[in-house]
Amino acid sequence: MLDIKDFNFIDNQTTFDFKAFLNRVIGLWYVFLITLIITFTIAYQVNIRKQKIYGMATTVAYKEESNPFFTSNTSLVFNWGGTSDQVQTLMSTIRSRSHNEKVVKELKYYIGYYQQGKYNLEDVYGITPFVVEPVVNAPQILGKHLEIQFLNATEFTLSTQFDENTTTLYNYKDDKISTIPVPIGSFKRKYKIGQSIKLPFLNVKLVLTPNPGFYEGAKYLINFADFNGTVAGYQGINVESDPKSPAVLVLSMQGTNKLRMVDYLNGTVNFLIKSQLMAKNQFAQNTIDFIDSTLVAMESQMKDTENELKDFSKGKNIYEVEAGGEKFVDQLTDLDVEKELIERKQGYYVSLKKYLIKNSDFSKLPAPSVAGIEDPNVLLNVAKLTQLSAERAELAYTLKNDKKFKDFDAQMEAVKSVLLENIETATRSIRIDLSRIANKINQAEYRVKKLPEQQQELVKINRKYDLHKNIYNNFLEKRSEADIVKAANLSDIQFVDPAKDTGGGLIGPKTSTNYVLALFIGLILPLTIIFVLSLLDTSINKLDDITRLTQIPILGVLGVKHLQSNLAVFEKPKSPLAESFRGIRSSLQFIYKKQKEHNGGKVLMLTSSVSGEGKTFCSINIASVFALSEKKTVIVGLDLRKPRIFQDFNCENTYGVVNYLIGQKSLREIVKNTHIPFLDFISSGPIPPNPSELIASEAMEVFISELKAKYDYIILDTPPIGLVADALELTPYCDASIYVVRQGTTKKDMLRIVNEKHKRGELKNISIIFNGFQNKSKYGYGYGDSYGYGYGYGAYGEGYLDVEEEKTVLSRLLSQILKIFKKK
Repeated sequence: MLDIKDFNFIDNQTTFDFKAFLNRVIGLWYVFLITLIITFTIAYQVNIRKQKIYGMATTVAYKEESNPFFTSNTSLVFNWGGTSDQVQTLMSTIRSRSHNEKVVKELKYYIGYYQQGKYNLEDVYGITPFVVEPVVNAPQILGKHLEIQFLNATEFTLSTQFDENTTTLYNYKDDKISTIPVPIGSFKRKYKIGQSIKLPFLNVKLVLTPNPGFYEGAKYLINFADFNGTVAGYQGINVESDPKSPAVLVLSMQGTNKLRMVDYLNGTVNFLIKSQLMAKNQFAQNTIDFIDSTLVAMESQMKDTENELKDFSKGKNIYEVEAGGEKFVDQLTDLDVEKELIERKQGYYVSLKKYLIKNSDFSKLPAPSVAGIEDPNVLLNVAKLTQLSAERAELAYTLKNDKKFKDFDAQMEAVKSVLLENIETATRSIRIDLSRIANKINQAEYRVKKLPEQQQELVKINRKYDLHKNIYNNFLEKRSEADIVKAANLSDIQFVDPAKDTGGGLIGPKTSTNYVLALFIGLILPLTIIFVLSLLDTSINKLDDITRLTQIPILGVLGVKHLQSNLAVFEKPKSPLAESFRGIRSSLQFIYKKQKEHNGGKVLMLTSSVSGEGKTFCSINIASVFALSEKKTVIVGLDLRKPRIFQDFNCENTYGVVNYLIGQKSLREIVKNTHIPFLDFISSGPIPPNPSELIASEAMEVFISELKAKYDYIILDTPPIGLVADALELTPYCDASIYVVRQGTTKKDMLRIVNEKHKRGELKNISIIFNGFQNKSKYGYGYGDSYGYGYGYGAYGEGYLDVEEEKTVLSRLLSQILKIFKKK
């Protein structure tokens, strides 16, 4: 007899069974297949809907181009800063908002050209048979698609849809947004190609390209985009310097339209070349502007002097008057020219000093050489200051780095301080020169005063005229010099490899990435779901769960029933399920033999945790196998609260155990014969108000005694012990107890309850039947579709066992395919 000491009770464990999880994953291969089909289908649909992405690039180099006409006397341009600083400034300029605004406006890239593709709108810039020429200073409709449909070679329709009674306009010249009222509904109007379209919301003209091709009937969409948004998009242009050659820059872009990118890359570089050349020529241009303004004044003064000489010559023999005074005129003219040059230097220094003190923008300073200044220190520092000021003004729209501006300001302040010191030194020297030349002029004028009065007057007039003429010629020479320097200047930015569509450049979409992602998701998603379900699954799914949670012996394992009736053993006596019950019968007989001899039949109680675990099914079939061995057997339905066993024998539950226990019926009156030989049946009878009290009554002891005297085996079908305590009242009368565990239904915590009850002696000689077992993958096994004695015998089991097969659609399909191949 099994004793409580034979068992070690184990608490519920929460260890993760990796082997079962792996078997479950392998068994659910079809779930992975379905998921992969779905994910790969989605990836394919995404790939075919994605537009192709291209990459275009251009290469430029920064090289300081020296001017062949640059000399110390024509120092009108000076490049300040090393190549590295210039390249960094160039990179910042390319990404700057101000630069990209100018390029976008110049290329009119705020106008979008589209055509409806199979899945989405396609950018058709550069391949349309027309271009839109907007009226720059007129507002245009913002952000709405306008459809262009060509009716024939000379006419087209312009149409759009207004869903609201107002629309937004944008003026691309002054960057102003406005709104105007419009009628709700469709707008459609016909125009001729080249005709000006003047509407309240649109002011453009369509012009055919040089080679438009065949375009009749074609439809296109144009769109005026938000200017700031468009500029922001192009600010993302990628600019990288060559590590091996820092002066070389690679500009690259990615997009769906290669022609648009090529034009923008080349356009932005051309604009840089033009801008840089203008900045480089700024010093020369300042000088030219200064000389031009001076020449205008000098021309006026020379004209006045000529008129004065004409008035003086009237009625006089000018040659007689000039005699004797010519040498004084030449001498005084040379002295006046020298004095004017010194005074011009002095005036330039005075103006320069005031300008440096009162102003912060030094980009418009004229070259010192226009004043005849040849001091290399002054020339150098003025050029430095002009260049730094121009660069800082340009960076004001490019950088947001205060440190960079502070560096520029510090450099400019240092140059300005040095320049002011140069001015002070030069000014002192000029005062000495002025004093010296003034003495010489005074001496010459003293000698002139000894001449006759008319000769003195003529000398004075000629002296003034010659001075103005010399100054005028000098400025003309300087202007010509500045023009030559300006014309000879070259931009320091040069194309190395202009952007060009050579037919390649495809970089996306990366379809392989989407397929790899589809593979990853298709595997990880079901794997994660299976893992989570495995962690959350608290049901008993395999024998290892039982052996890990308790040491109560397993009496037998039952497979899945494939019959409508619960009489599996009687109806299919050669089935694997019937053999399983015969094995349980043998195990029970072994248990009974270990017990002490006693008179009467053997009492077997079957219970479970909750309803639906197959307790009644097991009771009927265990009773059937005993009856088939010609042992008088009776099944007693003691589930007084929820009677069901009578239904399997097609009997009425009008009377039964309850009637006996309350004294209404005798044992002979409640026993019902079944169609199975040696098997009787006693139903529970009407549901009583006090089932527990009836089971615990003395009448139950008498009832069991009578049954033991009449039958070899008494099978008690009792209520679940997880719900009520009725079954515990019957344990004193039982020789053995069976606890039915059903795969996927019984919770692991219920075994802990059974352990506790057995530990306290409430359940004696208890064993477990594992019911409804199947090796399906969802439970972590993958060895077959059903369980039962005889499974796996193959051809050796034929004729001995009725092997049951529950074929799936997939297995039947595979069988048919195998048959076809065998025939071939």
